[in-house]
Amino acid sequence: MTFYSFLNVSATLTGVGGSINLGAGASVAEEGLTVAPVSEISTMIIGADGNGEHSGIASTASVVTVRLLKTSPVNAQVQAMVNRQRGVGNVGAGRNTIVIRDAVRGDLITCTGVAFKDQATINFAKESGMNEWTFNAIKTTTILGTGAPEA
Repeated sequence: MTFYSFLNVSATLTGVGGSINLGAGASVAEEGLTVAPVSEISTMIIGADGNGEHSGIASTASVVTVRLLKTSPVNAQVQAMVNRQRGVGNVGAGRNTIVIRDAVRGDLITCTGVAFKDQATINFAKESGMNEWTFNAIKTTTILGTGAPEA
């Protein structure tokens, strides 16, 4: 039997301006965290005669999206890091690291060369909603566990 709980997920953004918890305990919204590749692993070209070729794509770049409840105090920490890094000469651009780990399942995702992609869109509406922070990661290493760690 396997089991998943977000309570077992730790995620940390580290870079110019500090280290910020983005996992369990950070008031992460129901939609959670997402790591999405920005390119395919390979492409294929088919010639006019039906023959083809594959090209391997070396990129492991990804976009990381972190969704925090609007009331999460972590939003202020992330915003302070954005402000510091956007200061004179974007001092932190590409110098951040994001590590996401599910210790129970054995998953480990490490993103390096990370820069803020967007400023979170701030909404004031009937319901509080969430703030969505996005990051560009030049290199992403993914290890997915078996979901059966040793006791």
